[in-house]
Amino acid sequence: MGTALSTALQTAGLGKRYGRTWALRDCSLELPPGRVAALVGPNGAGKTTLLHLAIGLLRPDEGGVEVMGHKPFDNPHLLGQVGFVAQDTPLYPDFSAAELIRMGAKLNRRWDTPLATERLTRLGIAQDRPVRKLSGGQRAQVALALALAKRPRLLLLDEPVASLDPLARREFMQALMGGVTEEGMTVMFSSHLLDDLERVCDYLIVLKEGNVRVKGDVEELVAAHNLLIGRAGEPVAIPGVAEVVRETHSGKQASLLVRTEGPVEHPEWTVRDVTLEDLVLAYLSVPARQEVAA
Repeated sequence: MGTALSTALQTAGLGKRYGRTWALRDCSLELPPGRVAALVGPNGAGKTTLLHLAIGLLRPDEGGVEVMGHKPFDNPHLLGQVGFVAQDTPLYPDFSAAELIRMGAKLNRRWDTPLATERLTRLGIAQDRPVRKLSGGQRAQVALALALAKRPRLLLLDEPVASLDPLARREFMQALMGGVTEEGMTVMFSSHLLDDLERVCDYLIVLKEGNVRVKGDVEELVAAHNLLIGRAGEPVAIPGVAEVVRETHSGKQASLLVRTEGPVEHPEWTVRDVTLEDLVLAYLSVPARQEVAA
């Protein structure tokens, strides 16, 4: 792998093993700078392992990973350019938000104290109370404010809204996108909540069984797939269809989610657009196949 900054995050043949079990194997991807990427996959797909490799908490067993052209493991200089919000948003429970902000200022060269304090003030979050006394949504907002205050070039989030109620989740996503707009950073967002991801993400990475199934620009991927509705029966060649990704049946009706290679025109099939959720669920439901990229 080269060191050109055409990618914010790049992996090549990346593998990580726990005992005899591979959490990631032959995982290769490129995340262009300035994108907000959805990292999607079932439990055990390797999402958290990938993020921990990207921030240098783990060392690869195979292949390599680079963040902004540098290897992250044992690289304190790079760590200052990467923000991370873990799934359980770990914070020192007896510290207040104000104390955590002051500590961050002493530990980070690029720290932006006004950004963190003004963000929490705007959200109405008390900065003088121990964070253990805040709600789950408020603690998540504190963790996000601390990550943004690093002014990172790359922000990684591991299921940060999984345990939040709908209102707290919406407030978190609004705060996140406000920070992205203001700072112009690259973001990789791991989540099972496809509705949230569809609203904010413009790049998609689908992981299953430790490797990449789909990657690319969301609009291009969605545009390259259609849902066809027609009569169930013997398979026929359909002009414009490159591949049938998933086929389902309901009585005499068949539904085909297909990858296209041009306009799909066939008198026996009704052509419909697909959503990001349709696309993700289709690729996650089928056995391993060649990677799809936009």
